Amino acid sequence: MQLLSDRILNMSTSATLAMAAKARELRGEGKDIIGLSLGEPDFNTPDFVREAAIQAVNDGYNSYTPVDGYGELKDAIITKFKRDNNLTYTPTQIVVSTGAKQCLANVAGVMLNKGDEVLLPCPYWVSYSDIVKLYDGVPVEVKTSIDTDFKMTAEQLEAAITPKTKMMWFSSPCNPSGSVYSKEELKALVDVLVKYPNIYVVSDEIYEHINYGQGHASIAGFEEMYDRTITVNGVSKAFAMTGWRIGFIGAPEKIARACNKMQGQMTSGANCIAQRAVITALNEPPSRVQYMIDEFKVRRDLILGLVNDIEGFKANTPDGAFYIFPDVTHFFGKTLRGKTINNATDFSLYLLEEALVATVTGDAFGNPNCIRISYAASQEQIIEALKRIKEVVS
Repeated sequence: MQLLSDRILNMSTSATLAMAAKARELRGEGKDIIGLSLGEPDFNTPDFVREAAIQAVNDGYNSYTPVDGYGELKDAIITKFKRDNNLTYTPTQIVVSTGAKQCLANVAGVMLNKGDEVLLPCPYWVSYSDIVKLYDGVPVEVKTSIDTDFKMTAEQLEAAITPKTKMMWFSSPCNPSGSVYSKEELKALVDVLVKYPNIYVVSDEIYEHINYGQGHASIAGFEEMYDRTITVNGVSKAFAMTGWRIGFIGAPEKIARACNKMQGQMTSGANCIAQRAVITALNEPPSRVQYMIDEFKVRRDLILGLVNDIEGFKANTPDGAFYIFPDVTHFFGKTLRGKTINNATDFSLYLLEEALVATVTGDAFGNPNCIRISYAASQEQIIEALKRIKEVVS
């Protein structure tokens, strides 16, 4: 009898976390590693949010929380959805979880049966595929390219649908590409989905406010999709609260109740102090964190200029999030400093070992031609990192 389950043996390790661990290991050896691998803002959590957490401690919040979140937090989430997305939810349609990742796992756990197919426009966030497989679903990759800004077309969606298709999962703004679907582009997808009323959508909108272009559109805002969409969001990115671990969903009531039931047997309610702080965060207008968005845009323009100055990198201009996702196929088959580059994984490891810059291979995101570079780092670090990269690939 084997010790570990097939479930865990067949699961991939998160590539982003693995690269971060490797970078920490090299730092421990005294190497000056610049980390551009993690999707984590380098800002402090805003003062007004931290002060709310301190007040919650002083007010004696230390007990178990309701499984699906404090009522006051659910009210704040409802207000946020209406204010920012023009989506109307009731408290029974909201579930607060320990991060958006748990939201996704809850949804997969309550909706997928063995063999159900989930469409994943590529590139997709690194954990989507393994979460789907964990609950016996079948991830179906829909390939896109840098030439279409890594966005799936209506024709591609239609071609990927089969009788086994149960769901579609996507993020906008997208991790890892930074692509943002416009309202018109979403409408084209909706026109396909209305022909298949049994297909549900997970819309991951965690980067909603980190948007530099046309603004944010939610697929649940289309009347035909409201009852078939699970909108996932949280505070980790826009409010620089990654370690606070609070995510939430707005969903059809039956799905929300099922997620509440599953969470009740898995983790119960999310952290009490973090929830109290998030009430304050969400009740404030998004303009309170605009200074971070403005700085990310400056960094985006900076890193694009530097990357485009390196022969062999091909990058588009992302409209959201804080990543670029350049095509690096120019280097495949080449030998650099005695090391042969066969794929994006080789190239990403080469940059870590030779340039001392941590990035993430696009293989982890369903696109083997690219690497993900985070610009959630200081301008000085970005300039130095790209200088090092240019030196080791020239």
